[in-house]
Amino acid sequence: MEQSRKKQQAKKTKTQIVLQAGETFPLTIKKLGINGEGIGYFKRGAVFVPGALPGEEIVAKATKIHERFAEAEIRKIRKKSPSRVMPPCKVYELCGGCQLQHLNYEDQLGHKRDLVIQSLERYTKIPTENLDIRPTIGMDNPWHYRNKSQFQVGKRDGKIIAGLYSMDSHKLIDIGECIVQHPLTNKVTSNVKQILADLNIPVYDERSRKGSVKTIVTRIGVESGEVQVVLVTVTKELPREDAIVDEIQKRLPEVTSIQHNSNPKKTSLIFGEKTRHLRGKEAIQEQLDVYTYELSARAFFQLNPYQTRKLYKEVEKAADLTGKEKLVDAYCGVGTIGIWLAGKAAEVRGMDVIAEGIEDAKRNAELQGITNITYEVGKAEQVLPKWVKEGWKPDVIVVDPPRTGCDQALLKTILQVKPKIFVYVSCNPSTLAKDIDVLSKTYKIEYMQPVDMFPQTAHVECISQLILKEGN
Repeated sequence: MEQSRKKQQAKKTKTQIVLQAGETFPLTIKKLGINGEGIGYFKRGAVFVPGALPGEEIVAKATKIHERFAEAEIRKIRKKSPSRVMPPCKVYELCGGCQLQHLNYEDQLGHKRDLVIQSLERYTKIPTENLDIRPTIGMDNPWHYRNKSQFQVGKRDGKIIAGLYSMDSHKLIDIGECIVQHPLTNKVTSNVKQILADLNIPVYDERSRKGSVKTIVTRIGVESGEVQVVLVTVTKELPREDAIVDEIQKRLPEVTSIQHNSNPKKTSLIFGEKTRHLRGKEAIQEQLDVYTYELSARAFFQLNPYQTRKLYKEVEKAADLTGKEKLVDAYCGVGTIGIWLAGKAAEVRGMDVIAEGIEDAKRNAELQGITNITYEVGKAEQVLPKWVKEGWKPDVIVVDPPRTGCDQALLKTILQVKPKIFVYVSCNPSTLAKDIDVLSKTYKIEYMQPVDMFPQTAHVECISQLILKEGN
């Protein structure tokens, strides 16, 4: 996946790479790439250097050579960027979870806007200088914001560790305190790790494919203070289940929901299809402004509740509702966006492929006393045409798809249905640009608003308001 992204970024340069692995060479960094790495050009060939910043002059060492680009590491910084800062995280260079802690926050925001522009220039022919691409909306305090952690479990020197895999490797980095995680998720994960050790629970070993517990998932309702723990195993059963649950409740009274998920497949996906409720509540609650949401184990919910409020207010602006519109909330998850907009629309319909999420969405609508929302389990590209065939046509469609973007069948359906306003909430500028390119003959980009949902990382969220062109 990473190589594919780098190939896309280097595709404008058709120069054959003339470097050899291990070779050192001078390099000036021109820009940042989509993964936060510095990009420079050696004899017109693109070179990707993690940790390097635009304007820096470095001595680089080639680590991997590809046909059209090379990867390298910093050996020496000859000219340092004034934007460079000291990363406060102890395992920053090992972990790979963050990519931009060495860049001051104001410049992180500028880079994320530039990512949106770069993606449009790469995947569309739309002149970006004519577009209203607004400054990135940032955080006042860009630390300790993540409400959910998913730490892999392993063993090193006979000791249980939990954390994230190092970038481009399967070396597990033990993380005691993650400074972009909410402090309570750190505390709970650390204690659960200790409970597994104290009870001698067999943790999964990727090489031997033996053991049981694979992942500790911790999610907090920031407003409610409720915490949910999900233990993911490769086995059908959770070893010493009652003892584990007893100890969690004894040591961590703030944990109000304990679940077990089984995922026997060798996959990068955290969750398997089967989740069992072990003790406490089946879901935890979170609140955004006046809206309360129930979150089950597998339900999608934004990871930064502080910025989510800003994000949804921007979605509300882009939807431009008057109270008369029929609105679709595609990829609706637990119903957050649809519920936020329901009071300003005549009717809202949402759909998602995860049945537990739809059940949460229905409960969440009931919690707010909202009666003009209906939800259905299924793919947007299949459910929406069915509704249209039944005579229900939306005026506004809001999508918040996964990183892979909208399904092509859904884009074709949108071009057939032709809602007056299409609001695209994207977490991946590349797939956003590709999808906009498909829609651009029929829709005009009114404006784009980047929002920083993940400070210290290379990720950026972007809200695009697309308006149906006259004559369509």
